[in-house]
Amino acid sequence: MFQSETDTEVAAHVVGEEYSKGVPLEEAVRLAIRRLRGAYALVVVSKREPNKIVAARNASPIILGLAEGEGLLASDIPALLPHTRQIAVLEDDRIAVVTTEGPRILDIDGRECPIEPLTVDWDVEAAEKGGHEHFMRKEIFEQPEVIRQALLGRIDEHNAIRLEQVFSEHVWTEIDRVNIIACGTAFHAGLLGKHMFEKLLRLPTDVFYSSEFRYGDPVLSPKSLAIFISQSGETADSLAALRLCKERRIRTLGIVNVVGSSIARECDRVVYTQAGPEVSVASTKAYVAQVLVLSLLALYVAQVREMPGVRVSQCVDELRKLPDRARAVLEDEVSVIRVAEKYLESHLYFYLGRGADAFVALEGALKMKEVAYVATQECPAGEMKHGPLALVQKGVMAVFGATDPTIHDKLVSNMREVQARGGTIVAITVDRPTPVRQTADELLLVPDTGFDFLNALLGVIPLQLLAYHVARLKGCEIDQPRNLAKSVTVE
Repeated sequence: MFQSETDTEVAAHVVGEEYSKGVPLEEAVRLAIRRLRGAYALVVVSKREPNKIVAARNASPIILGLAEGEGLLASDIPALLPHTRQIAVLEDDRIAVVTTEGPRILDIDGRECPIEPLTVDWDVEAAEKGGHEHFMRKEIFEQPEVIRQALLGRIDEHNAIRLEQVFSEHVWTEIDRVNIIACGTAFHAGLLGKHMFEKLLRLPTDVFYSSEFRYGDPVLSPKSLAIFISQSGETADSLAALRLCKERRIRTLGIVNVVGSSIARECDRVVYTQAGPEVSVASTKAYVAQVLVLSLLALYVAQVREMPGVRVSQCVDELRKLPDRARAVLEDEVSVIRVAEKYLESHLYFYLGRGADAFVALEGALKMKEVAYVATQECPAGEMKHGPLALVQKGVMAVFGATDPTIHDKLVSNMREVQARGGTIVAITVDRPTPVRQTADELLLVPDTGFDFLNALLGVIPLQLLAYHVARLKGCEIDQPRNLAKSVTVE
């Protein structure tokens, strides 16, 4: 028996109990993890064996860095990049033993296992600020190149999408429902994915918070597909949901950024977003890359199913132009700075939109909360009169996503409701004459691609910049907001 204030201390006590029997440290850890239940990532050292580090994991990540003369352990790959690009991912119920003679990996029965190295192909410089004041701004400005990388090798000279490695064509013809499972920013990317899958494919699609998926007893048919979206590939709630889907024998597809991560390894198939390392806790470029992969996936399935009325080739033409269009939005950063300075004292920000813009509005609101600590109210614009309108008064700023000209008349009506109660309207809209441009108090413009989901995706860039500059003007810790972590590896 022992006393403890935290569950972590229990693990230390159990290891200590086994170690007191005189066995080597790795044997003490091996015996201890046989007794442990739940998720853990342990790194253990002892004065008795000062040149040895022992690590073990279950459902929480540990990455082993492979470098000459060094033993490196971390919970995420970017932490290792300044030291090595050679890594090995420690599997569940495995033990890593790091000594001056190099690393070894043992299974739970003490048998030695081969080390399977992976090479991280990011440049080390990519994890540096590159002249920007903060990583967040750097990563926002990397988005044109991120878009290019996400498309690279996935579109041929005939404008056909090449994603055959994901699932064979006959599998895509069988799938009758898609479940997208994610957290935070990745969840918002999934909402835009739902919009595309249902609009382009007429394929019923549900989006679940990973943290809630297991507790709702989800209906999963044998012909359904579960898509897991995660920047790190180590999100604990998403991993737990993934394991439930695998128990139910559901096809699984991961959309992740980190090569060799747990979700990438455990899903049946994976598509990498190829966004490069994202250091800022508030995700920006990973979101854009996730939406790009979802759009490619939707267009690929439309191509396979020969969906009538889906303009695959025209949409691919617009995808090719997207890096330049994103660059054009970034070049107007000065307009975003002006809005941030003018309305810095607003005590409440509304984020509103219709259609695809409503989903992007959620992401804009999350960014403002994360980095600027500003209270936000976000909902589809048509829902405002069902309660949230009561919060509108002088000093409230309403940011409208208005990049789809086909629904501007409805949005103008919503804008006037806000203005009539003393609120100010900032509209993110397309760069051509529309009723919205005549109504809004402030305008932030994006190019018109002719596709609502691509317009909405471009609209997220000024939302990211607005959150960044409000946070900068308020003096907030932008790259490491209070109470938040980059990779959420506990449930």
